[in-house]
Amino acid sequence: MSKNYKRYTVTSALPYANGPVHIGHLAGVYIPADIYVRYLRSKGEDVKFICGSDEHGVPITIRAQKEGVTPQQVVDKYHEIIKNSFQEFNISFDIYSRTSSEIHAETAAGFFTNLHGKGIFEEKTTEQYYDEKANQFLADRYIVGTCPRCGNENAYGDQCESCGSSLNATDLINPKSMLSGEKPVLKETKHWYLPLDKYESWLREWIIDGHKDWKTNVYGQCKSWIDGGLQPRAVTRDLDWGVPVPLEEAKGKVLYVWFDAPIGYISATKDLTPDWEKYWKDEETKLVHFIGKDNIVFHCIIFPVMLKAHGDYVVPDNVPANEFLNLEGDKISTSRNWAVWLHEYLEDFPGKADVLRYVLAANAPETKDNDFTWKDFQARNNNELLAIFGNFINRAVVLTHKYYGGKVPAKTELQPADLVVLDELKAFPAKIGDLIERYRFREALSELMNLARLGNKYLAETEPWKLIKTDEDRVKTILNIALQIAASLTIVAEPFLPDTAKRLAQMLKIKPDTWAAAGGQDYLVADHQLGEAALLFEKIEDATVQAQVQKLLDTKKANQLANSTVAPAKENITFDDFSRMDIRVGTILEAEKVAKTKKLLKLKIDTGLDQRTIVSGIAEFFDPAQIIGQQVSVLVNLAPREIKGIESQGMILMAENADGSLAFVQPSSAVKNGSGIS
Repeated sequence: MSKNYKRYTVTSALPYANGPVHIGHLAGVYIPADIYVRYLRSKGEDVKFICGSDEHGVPITIRAQKEGVTPQQVVDKYHEIIKNSFQEFNISFDIYSRTSSEIHAETAAGFFTNLHGKGIFEEKTTEQYYDEKANQFLADRYIVGTCPRCGNENAYGDQCESCGSSLNATDLINPKSMLSGEKPVLKETKHWYLPLDKYESWLREWIIDGHKDWKTNVYGQCKSWIDGGLQPRAVTRDLDWGVPVPLEEAKGKVLYVWFDAPIGYISATKDLTPDWEKYWKDEETKLVHFIGKDNIVFHCIIFPVMLKAHGDYVVPDNVPANEFLNLEGDKISTSRNWAVWLHEYLEDFPGKADVLRYVLAANAPETKDNDFTWKDFQARNNNELLAIFGNFINRAVVLTHKYYGGKVPAKTELQPADLVVLDELKAFPAKIGDLIERYRFREALSELMNLARLGNKYLAETEPWKLIKTDEDRVKTILNIALQIAASLTIVAEPFLPDTAKRLAQMLKIKPDTWAAAGGQDYLVADHQLGEAALLFEKIEDATVQAQVQKLLDTKKANQLANSTVAPAKENITFDDFSRMDIRVGTILEAEKVAKTKKLLKLKIDTGLDQRTIVSGIAEFFDPAQIIGQQVSVLVNLAPREIKGIESQGMILMAENADGSLAFVQPSSAVKNGSGIS
């Protein structure tokens, strides 16, 4: 049963501040949330749109270690990059905060203290991996080893990225610390746990019975977790980066990032307004979380349990999580650079933030994973934004300037076709708004374009450019109605295409208006002066999108080379080049290490032509005594050169493995010394 709320608190998942944001983030979380919030504001609702950077956790410390900087320097860098990207795409947060702020540390610590004071937490002493050389406990991501399921030798302590299995660090075969490379030991440590199992019955009543209206993917995942039985979950960990646990006995421990991060919504609201409590503690406030599917459990089960345990907070009314967006048929991957980064997009497509907003909203992965392709991006711009929306506006404004000096003509007698169009115009705002309120943003965007189609179709069917010669009164009515549609588009397009709506309003010389004004048949009064016509969109050429496709292909090629255990082929040579090399089979007669070197062996080899000395850098891989008598391949016509005072008369051919180890290139069975290799 729907409820009338006095205000709205809308949150978007806190992006992790260890890298920039890409189109997958925008499509799955931030555009849907922004559409929803802009619509609510247009209706005159009291709404706060909350977000910020998630700046604690092990991945931050790992990146800092790799880059040789502090964790604070890492989050400072990416917080600014992410914040700027959101601003450039007009994601209209009321505040974009961060979890490394002082107000967040106070809020998170206070939340923990409240639950601890009520005896909510369970204290447990368990064995966890400890690096004796680094003198610290190891987070799961600081432990690597062999996956017990697929044999991947580089699986992490929480997950194998090769087979996708969830793991415990103690599951790994031959675990080692990423800090020192040493084998960790198990050591006892005490932590505080949130007893999720004690809230199972409440969760079952609240979600399973009370929120059957939630999206299928959200409801299904929650039900699966609850039916599977919930277990206590640690809220602290042994780490030096994060919010310190506010207990004397917990020195050296911080709040686990999953506990700390969602409290960031509350601390950001506190940072925004002194009236923050009414947006979190008043039952007449509607709380909505926009997230991706990887965060469903945290926002639908764990955070609500935290809020319920505290007792003062409202719990979310809805969590309209989306699925994932793929890129050109492949999963977006930050580690493989398989992504369209927002800051790079705006460098390549300046002034076209709305085009990407439109394409991502049209392809939003609302019910299943969806795919972004550059060809679809081009087609939606050229065939929809340009050919339908832009073409309609341009026709209406240009014709008004051409025939009436840019002044809105007065309607005369309305014909049945006009009444039909005006009735449809009146219905669109409610239709679009209803879909937005039900979190069906793709359908809402489709209806927005249907309104532009209505205008385009109306002009195409009435052909005022022909009627102007025979029936000017009719042309006045047609252009008046067309301009009423254009004026309504400034309102209903704003949640989806804020830049476009602003430029259209400037072209029509009207101020932004409320949602209630949309659909009016006399929005623009007669003789209202329009601004000059300007193109809202421009064609995107084949060469432009091909350059983006090529950028991705280059990325894929670079990844293949980087992950390949085989070196790339060298430049082609001619047969004459090859035939000049005289390669023969020889036998090692003597072998000894070259003094004061680690890598060099001095070899005496019978080449079938002579017995000669060759110096070879293979001492790290072969015992001199063990290789005497072995047949090898020798380049015998290599010009002699002096190495460590020894004249080397040729070169032995070796094969190098991916790990750098060497093996002789030799015949599969014994042959006569001096036999040629061709």
